[in-house]
Amino acid sequence: MAYTIGVPKESAPGERMVALVPEVVARLAKAGATVLVEKNAGSLSFYSDADYESVGAKIASKEDAFGADIVVKVKPPTDGEIALMKQGGAYIGFMNPLDEPQISAHMAARGLTSLSMEMVPRISRAQKMDALSALSSIGGYKAVLMAAGHLPKFFPLLTTAAGTVKPANVLVLGAGVAGLQAIATAKRLGARVSAYDIREAVKEEVQSLGASFVELELEGQDSSDSGGYAKALAEEKAKQQTKLLVPFIGKSDVVISTALIPGRKAPILITKEAVEAMAPGSIVVDMAAQNGGNCELTKPGETVEVQGVTVMGPTNLTTEMPVHASQLYARTLLAMLQDFTDENGFTPKPDDEVFTGSCITQGGAVVNERVKALLG
Repeated sequence: MAYTIGVPKESAPGERMVALVPEVVARLAKAGATVLVEKNAGSLSFYSDADYESVGAKIASKEDAFGADIVVKVKPPTDGEIALMKQGGAYIGFMNPLDEPQISAHMAARGLTSLSMEMVPRISRAQKMDALSALSSIGGYKAVLMAAGHLPKFFPLLTTAAGTVKPANVLVLGAGVAGLQAIATAKRLGARVSAYDIREAVKEEVQSLGASFVELELEGQDSSDSGGYAKALAEEKAKQQTKLLVPFIGKSDVVISTALIPGRKAPILITKEAVEAMAPGSIVVDMAAQNGGNCELTKPGETVEVQGVTVMGPTNLTTEMPVHASQLYARTLLAMLQDFTDENGFTPKPDDEVFTGSCITQGGAVVNERVKALLG
């Protein structure tokens, strides 16, 4: 029995990505799925309806795409979109379950089995499904290009007839996937790069990219949880950290901040005092803006200037590169679909670590304990 996979057009303002690209649709169609792509779903990612039809997809209405056996999306669905989904069907995509748990509650009420791409466990077998890492890499790259485009200086060392131009000093706060890509990109542009992370374990990765690792004299504390994410520093240590970072931030031409903790407001790393210590013309790109920001002065979605320092608060850098962002995201969805579908369609696997880790709703209820707790 054939099953259907729906690919709706993203409705979130400014979103240019599409959940599945033609190369992935071709593989799903070959495996026996009927892929229903909403008309113009890929147009902002430069994939035409004809591109999808050429690999076996059917161009469909919004209602038909959302009414498929399995719906895949980029942004979490709205209440109206959830209402269009097949009662008892399946959803795979971003859900923002720890910050907007009510979305999960509405999906449970619809009887949907939902797998959240944010909650895919950080284990070796699930690396091919790790959408957050794939898209974070794009964000780190784009953040540096934004900074370079606005900085009134060169990034690289230049020797000219008029003298030598010193390289820009770039400081990256947070050495996760986004931070490491930011480091690599800034180095490729010729900047002098340093990086800070509360996890001592990433020091070697930072240094392997040619950057120097900033070490602060903080009291020892385990700063990684079982999922590999940075823990929140205790309040006293957090104050100590921001104070010790001021001189490093102050001598930087560019600061890229990437520190995020799932389900929590982004930690403050860049104080007003730190921004005021920077030279006029300097740039802060706050990649944590969507979760409140790592900088005290960040305004999510806006660019502001404080005493000559530009503070940028982008909230969706990945959508600025929709072609590759969609390609990478689609491949992570393909891995999920390959693991949790067979010839009859969606196949829950209650004994599978990836399934149990990413499953948020099933059987008409929210089954993820963290999301249940948030819903009270």
